[in-house]
Amino acid sequence: MKFAVVQFPGSNCDQDCLRAINGLAGLSAQYIWHKETSLTGFDAVVLPGGFAYGDYLRCGAIARFSPIMNEVIRVAKEGRLVLGTCNGFQVLCEAGLLPGALVRNRGLRFICDMATLRVELPDSAFTHGFAQGTLLRMPIAHGEGCFFAQTETLRELNDHGQVVLRYCDANGRVTPEANPNGSIENIAGICSRKGNVFGLMPHPDRASDRRLGGTDGAKIFLSMAQSIADGRARAAA
Repeated sequence: MKFAVVQFPGSNCDQDCLRAINGLAGLSAQYIWHKETSLTGFDAVVLPGGFAYGDYLRCGAIARFSPIMNEVIRVAKEGRLVLGTCNGFQVLCEAGLLPGALVRNRGLRFICDMATLRVELPDSAFTHGFAQGTLLRMPIAHGEGCFFAQTETLRELNDHGQVVLRYCDANGRVTPEANPNGSIENIAGICSRKGNVFGLMPHPDRASDRRLGGTDGAKIFLSMAQSIADGRARAAA
């Protein structure tokens, strides 16, 4: 099972993603530089966290125009799995592969902390085998991680089961106090209408090794692999 980890100028979690994926049985990952134009031979794509192009203009706004993004958009439309973590989530929104936007955190401060997440969408391509309400723990590290969407867009996300994760407390309660950045409705991650594109602000790559405190993030990469193996996502062309 082969994953492409896209490298933009300013990416700083590409190594984390590569190591996390390569550390899982049966999975392999390879860097793809942002100037490349082909994703042939890859089963899934990961857009890592960081500060692509220094987040100049707006987070993810310049990276969206990197040559590789035309190919990311193409394979996403084909049905291949695409995961965007942190800055990758921002890039996916800028590219129109996910609705909404990521704006400055409530309080206008950079946040680096652990977050508890509640699975809202069970048994998706990225939550294969998860029960609804499952709690996950992953790190967050962002300054512009507050998810925002217009009322109509938010209603569509909820109506079509596109909200994958919400910030919650240790008991699974979705409360204002459990919301680290002010995201609307405590949203931590959403997927596309087809379910093959997933963006989340927390870092699964930094929660994939017991030596780092937990392996909940690894479950997302393993879910992707299982979904591809089960034919729930289009394999590499």
